[in-house]
Amino acid sequence: MNDGLGKYRQELRARCRGIHGHGKPDATAELARVAAWCAERDVPQDVYGEGAFLNEFEARVAALLGLEAARFVPSGKVAQAAALRIWCGAGGHFGMHPTCHVELHEERGYSHLLGLRATLVGQARRVMLAKDLAAVAEPLDALVVELPTRENGGRLPAWEELVELCALARRRGTKLHLDGARLWEAQAAYGRPFPEITALFDSVYVSFYKGIGALPGAMLLGSRAFVDEAKLWQKRLGATLYTLLPSVASAAMHLDERLPRFPAWLARARALAAALAPIAGLTLLPDPPQVNMVHVLLDLAAEDALAARDRVAEATGLWLFGAAAATDAPGRSRFELYVGEAALEVGDDELAAAFAQLFA
Repeated sequence: MNDGLGKYRQELRARCRGIHGHGKPDATAELARVAAWCAERDVPQDVYGEGAFLNEFEARVAALLGLEAARFVPSGKVAQAAALRIWCGAGGHFGMHPTCHVELHEERGYSHLLGLRATLVGQARRVMLAKDLAAVAEPLDALVVELPTRENGGRLPAWEELVELCALARRRGTKLHLDGARLWEAQAAYGRPFPEITALFDSVYVSFYKGIGALPGAMLLGSRAFVDEAKLWQKRLGATLYTLLPSVASAAMHLDERLPRFPAWLARARALAAALAPIAGLTLLPDPPQVNMVHVLLDLAAEDALAARDRVAEATGLWLFGAAAATDAPGRSRFELYVGEAALEVGDDELAAAFAQLFA
């Protein structure tokens, strides 16, 4: 029965229009686009992270973000592990928000692989603030700051709050690492140049497969000395691949296309939030959205939400969300909505009517 339900939902989703992100992923089309893009530019293959095209792309992103050097790596996990090991040394101690990816989604690799200790700074339901760092009595070698914090709906500290937090860390001799998996989204929200944001930090990680929508890949940035040491830790972590060409080409192609689009996606997210606000049984977190992603809370248990989603999909041809997670409150569920190209293709009235049908 469950297998049958899963197959039904896969087929239903395939014939519906999605509203999350940039539309349905199509591996064949993406690889074909990357191949054509490379052919047009006669892109050479890198070997173990060295090559003209790759190194030029690293230099271009470093210049965009106002940092001295950059290293393309296969994943954000590798990037952040390398940064933490460099700043903390052997057996060091770092701080992070309770919902940090390093804590929730990496099986405590910082402890098991790197031998590091961690302190959770602040409260899960809000952003990290200077007062939270001030409450940590023990010195920290490094502090991870995520902009925005995904697990509480894409919240950002006010610019003045971020500056205050980073200034306190500096005074305490704590190195600052930016988990910038969604830095592109944060920059559009702050409306400040990338170098002004990254100047607050000693190292920066950015992702290319999330908001940019490329194949998997990330970049770790900082001083030349930091990046040289990061290359060593990349190799020690088993992440120096023979070639990264497909991921690098996809990242370079989509960065040029999509980086200018983030302000439009942010405006669309806020307009959509206003359209959904009157629907009884639906709450946005936060409201209004601070970046072009938001968490949607439903007054439906998770399984009921999925069944309602299926009914709406059959009736409207719109696939409103994928998974629905239970919340701490009985009878409620939540999902994440990332507003990208897909949501621009559906009108506010159509989307509001579809979401209202969830509770019909």
